[in-house]
Amino acid sequence: MAKLIATPLSALVDEPVHIRVTGLAPSQIVFLEASLKDERGILFSSQASYRASEVGDVDLERDSSLGGDYVGVHPMGLFWSLKPEKPFSRLAKRDVIDSPYRVHLKLQDQYSLLTGVDISPLDSLILERWYVAPDVTRIQVKEGRLRGALFLPPGEGPFPGVVDLFGATGGLTEFRASLLASHGFASFALAYMGYDDLPPQLERVDLEYFEEAVEFLLRHPKVLGPGVGLVSTCFGAEIGLSMAINLKQITAAVLINGPTFVTTVPHVYHGQVNQPVPYNIEFVTTNSLGLTEFYKVHEETVGKDSKYCLPIEKAQGQFLFVVGEDDKNQNSKVHVDQAIAQLTRSGKKNWMLLSYPGAGHVIEPPYAPLCPGSRMRFLAPYLSWGGEVLPHAAAQEHCWREIQKFLKKHLLPDLSCQL
Repeated sequence: MAKLIATPLSALVDEPVHIRVTGLAPSQIVFLEASLKDERGILFSSQASYRASEVGDVDLERDSSLGGDYVGVHPMGLFWSLKPEKPFSRLAKRDVIDSPYRVHLKLQDQYSLLTGVDISPLDSLILERWYVAPDVTRIQVKEGRLRGALFLPPGEGPFPGVVDLFGATGGLTEFRASLLASHGFASFALAYMGYDDLPPQLERVDLEYFEEAVEFLLRHPKVLGPGVGLVSTCFGAEIGLSMAINLKQITAAVLINGPTFVTTVPHVYHGQVNQPVPYNIEFVTTNSLGLTEFYKVHEETVGKDSKYCLPIEKAQGQFLFVVGEDDKNQNSKVHVDQAIAQLTRSGKKNWMLLSYPGAGHVIEPPYAPLCPGSRMRFLAPYLSWGGEVLPHAAAQEHCWREIQKFLKKHLLPDLSCQL
């Protein structure tokens, strides 16, 4: 009898799964299907077809998919090729502590799919995909005006500290911080708008708020000083760049697809104000899917005059720039090239660049499906994030390893940074 095997059945979402099938007829064609429902009840699904070997088995680490949502040897293809039943829905975990994603794997005979007859699968199983490792502690933070969640690895520590910032969607996003804590970092998922009693939208970026977050993290007895790291995305990376420039405690900053200038609201720090740069709304475009693309709106200003860029050369810490070259929200590659030019002119070598052709704006931890577009609060159109499924998946897998290496190298300078 055909048997579907997956190892491990329960693991972190950034850990690979080895999927095999045994007990098939030689050269038998079968279909593998994966599906899950997110916390909103939206179904995500994928499928791929395989031909059994001469001894009647299929091994996703060895065998090539013949068709379906991907083609070729891709052991985790069923995960990163998941597509939402409701178009332009992003798979983003909210409750990271109490519930994993439950991924249903099914093994189907080719005839059931060709005929459309709903029959029982040849075999099936359920995988648990967790965003937090056992014994990681989550602490709700509501101290002074700070709002967020602190994740601590098991043990006495001290652990390297990291502030985690997401973009202008607002709210509190915890899945990256919980994963970082699962890999040994004391991670502070920091909210800064649209959450609890924070303002729904920012009228200005008050860098003293973010300075308080850094100081809060460094005061914790399980956090290793004297500096902290930063992982930031999109508008969060804009804030992250300002933090790295103004706050000496930022030792290592990861900036993922962020601008290198002030985009929408002023940045304020101890009375010093950086104003937003001009933009050209006429350069907003709409793609063939009806998604709005904003990546050209600053080309006539920032693209031609670096005076608008933030003074990154004043930063004392290290930078890791992560660029999706098919980003349709930010012209990330152009912006980062300008930042690197500023650093180079100043004789600085405190940077690394990971630039990925075919990767889009929403670069997540490994095996997350591509989100080509979605809706944001307070904006009517659906926004295009760009990206091609296969190169985007490869970028996510590679850069997640490199992000952890970078943080460990600069936050644990006297220890091995091997993962």
